[in-house]
Amino acid sequence: MTGQRILRVNAIACAGRGLCAEIAPELITLDDWGFPLIQPGPVPPGLMADAEAAVRICPLLALRLAERAGRG
Repeated sequence: MTGQRILRVNAIACAGRGLCAEIAPELITLDDWGFPLIQPGPVPPGLMADAEAAVRICPLLALRLAERAGRG
């Protein structure tokens, strides 16, 4: 299936501010130090707007939406 997107975080670039988890709590939780833990799998269509907003709000550009690699 094509067109599926997943959230990715660059752990080195991330400062652990937690803004992404505030914008998209169904997709992103925070570890004990405030760094994002991304829910596995593709972003559901109903949460895509939240995922896109979380990517835009990241002050260090550590979060991105990527195409899910196909199987086969």
